This record gives sequence, C-alpha cells and structure tokens, in this order.
Amino acid sequence: MKYLRQALILAAVTFAAEIVKYLLPLPIPVSIYGLAMLFFLLKSGLLPLEQIQDVGNLLLELMPLLLVPASVSFVTALDTVQAMLLPVLIMGFLGTLLVMAVTGLAAQRIIRRRKGDRAHE
Repeated sequence: MKYLRQALILAAVTFAAEIVKYLLPLPIPVSIYGLAMLFFLLKSGLLPLEQIQDVGNLLLELMPLLLVPASVSFVTALDTVQAMLLPVLIMGFLGTLLVMAVTGLAAQRIIRRRKGDRAHE
C-alpha cells in the first residue's frame, strides 16, 4: 500500500506537469516541468522526501532495464545512422566537453563566492 500511495503522489505531480504544459505554450518538455515541480515541492517542504523515497529508489533501480529497448532499437537502426555516425559522435563529444567546462566554471565561481562570503564574516 505504501508503494501505491507514493506512486500516486508521483503520478499526481506528473499530471500537474501535463496541465502546466497545456496551459503554457513554451517549447519545454513535460518531464522538465515535472522535475521542476517535484524539486520545488521537496525543497519547500510541502512534500517530505519520505513520502516518495521508496518508489523513487525503485524507479532508479529499474532505470537501466527501462533503457534497454531504446538501446536495442538504436542497434537495429545502425545501418541508417551509420552515414551520419561521425558527425553525431563529434557533436556528442564536443557537447559533452562544453557541458563539463561550463559546469566546472560554474562550480568554481560558486566555491569562490562562498569563500569570499566567509572571509567577510
């Protein structure tokens, strides 16, 4: 019963995200709205982590299994993708490097700012 209640809470957040997506004509996926809403609910304390923790852990454990069909379908379409494989790999590599660099710079800036705040105390 505990898992059902927790799953219903997550389903309600997902449903609310669908409504927000319907009301706001922005090119943002529903999953992003749902993640933002769930983050807000958890950070504000409106939704204690304990109310969804067990189902969340279960979904994290099942995630690799849920990704298998996508991987298999990619392998079956490899002949189609092969012509553009090199550009896709280059874009993926450069995109990953860019994300790593921006994340590192942002983390350094936050760390330096926090150190500066402590120096003024």
